Amino acid sequence: MSNVFLILQANEDARPIVEAVMADNPHARVSESPAMVKIDAEGHLTVRRDSISERIGHAFDLQELHLNLISLSGHIDETDDEFTLSWNS
Repeated sequence: MSNVFLILQANEDARPIVEAVMADNPHARVSESPAMVKIDAEGHLTVRRDSISERIGHAFDLQELHLNLISLSGHIDETDDEFTLSWNS
């Protein structure tokens, strides 16, 4: 199985996104650098709107994820509620 990843800017807006992704994907790993945060996981990685909304205290539009997104790897499956990266087997 191959790894997928998200790379986000390392800033206060991305912090709750990283926390939510890690809570929803316990198999994922985080690597922090001065300007970016890389979250990678084997097989799949899912970002859930509700998890981010809980952490920021108001509704979150998943399209806002793109404001802090630097790069990603994997096939994208995106709805209003979830953004999932995976590799087809």
